[in-house]
Amino acid sequence: MSTLAQLQPYDEFNRALESNVHPTDWQNPTPVSRYNLVVIGGGTAGLVSAMGAAGLGAKVALIERDLLGGDCLNVGCVPSKAMLSVGRFIQSLRRSQSLGVNLPNEPQIDFQNVMARLRKIRADISPHDSAERFRSAGIDVFMGHGEFINGTEVKVDEHVLSFSKAVITSGARATRLKVPGVEKTDILTNETVFSLTKLPANLVVVGGGPIGCELAQAFAQLGSKVTQIERSSRVLPREEADASEIVSKSMQSDGVRILTDSQLVHLSQDVNRKLVTIKNEQGEEQIECDAILTAVGRTPNVNGMGLDAAGIEHDSRAGITVNDKLQTTNRNVYAAGDVTSRYQFTHAADFMARIVIQNALFLGRQKLSSLLIPWATYTSPEVAHVGMYPEEARTKNIRTDCYEVHFSEVDRSILESDTDGFVRVIVPHGKDKILGATIVSPHAGDLISELTVAMKNKIGLKGIASTIHPYPTHADALRKLGDQFNRTRLTPRVAGLMKQWLKIRR
Repeated sequence: MSTLAQLQPYDEFNRALESNVHPTDWQNPTPVSRYNLVVIGGGTAGLVSAMGAAGLGAKVALIERDLLGGDCLNVGCVPSKAMLSVGRFIQSLRRSQSLGVNLPNEPQIDFQNVMARLRKIRADISPHDSAERFRSAGIDVFMGHGEFINGTEVKVDEHVLSFSKAVITSGARATRLKVPGVEKTDILTNETVFSLTKLPANLVVVGGGPIGCELAQAFAQLGSKVTQIERSSRVLPREEADASEIVSKSMQSDGVRILTDSQLVHLSQDVNRKLVTIKNEQGEEQIECDAILTAVGRTPNVNGMGLDAAGIEHDSRAGITVNDKLQTTNRNVYAAGDVTSRYQFTHAADFMARIVIQNALFLGRQKLSSLLIPWATYTSPEVAHVGMYPEEARTKNIRTDCYEVHFSEVDRSILESDTDGFVRVIVPHGKDKILGATIVSPHAGDLISELTVAMKNKIGLKGIASTIHPYPTHADALRKLGDQFNRTRLTPRVAGLMKQWLKIRR
């Protein structure tokens, strides 16, 4: 029986996962005299660093104390999106009548099988992150806790690993709630919620950020009575207000009770129930529930790693201090991923690792600030963003023009009766340079990539407008943005000249 929370229940699927990403019979190798690169942490940033460096001929050691694949595979992207896919399917069934399809009964949800499917998918994907795959690539894989003993050596159990360069990719964990009663109350986090086998009849979700919103909506779609608590004035407070409002209305239509401007003040539990006490302008309220899920942020994993012994500056909340080349205060040690970045996304960790490989091993001068990082929240509908927000441009005194298309104007969305949402782009006033974009749509996470490619390659809205898009598609909204921009170029003077030209040509 595994003691890891991520591997409960210890069924055939979790045993298969464990055999790949934390084999119980794994034997750590004998270290070589010196490694080109020692990687501490086997999440996305660590795996990309290790495999990329080994592929270029470096001698690499990879250290992981828990499960290779990190949060993304085990307790993040993979299991959450497997659950969200079921919730989205149930949502579509429940609106089938509006499409002319009458279902005789409400969907019958077998939560136990939903979660078994999740575990199976996770196990099926896990060979890509397996210890054996990395050993086969020539990497020395050490299962255990890595700790610096000085500026050029790391200890793993009884082994001491000497390195020329190292990279810390130890990731982050769910931030603990700080409220009276928390120590005596069982609380779910992203590390334990996917181990559930019984659907909570009543669930309280603390936090209105991306993780909180995704899981609150998914559990509501699956049949839980969900109450979400957010201390700010709206969910997804980082996103634009109208984007947040669309998602909030969709979540509420799925049954989520959202309490904003609400402060968590006390937790308690007995044998049969849990009590969550909140305070807002209406006063105090006690909410009875079966389970509590906290999603109030992420805390970088920096403790117990001997960072002081290695001369590496760090902070318990902000993580490891790095410069623009991802170099720590120990010039031979780098850091990448959630342990150092405010962009806590798998794709960001991937590209940060690529910077580390070039800078640490090949005297590169790649910079973190050069990365253009899009992101998406996979609610229904999704919210995706890249670049600047309008408010950010205003604070920098950048005068902007805004172009916006609502999906109620896009034929494909009309045909599918799914017209909530919009795509919005800001450019410098009078110029054709995309500064930032927000998309709210069932397909926002996919659509944002076209705008990200355009920004990265300095293609403006005119270039998008001149590119043929298949009809009818949701991406036609992006082409319509370009048409909007082109119409603003048609000033009265230009229109007059064109009219005169056409008159001459008659």
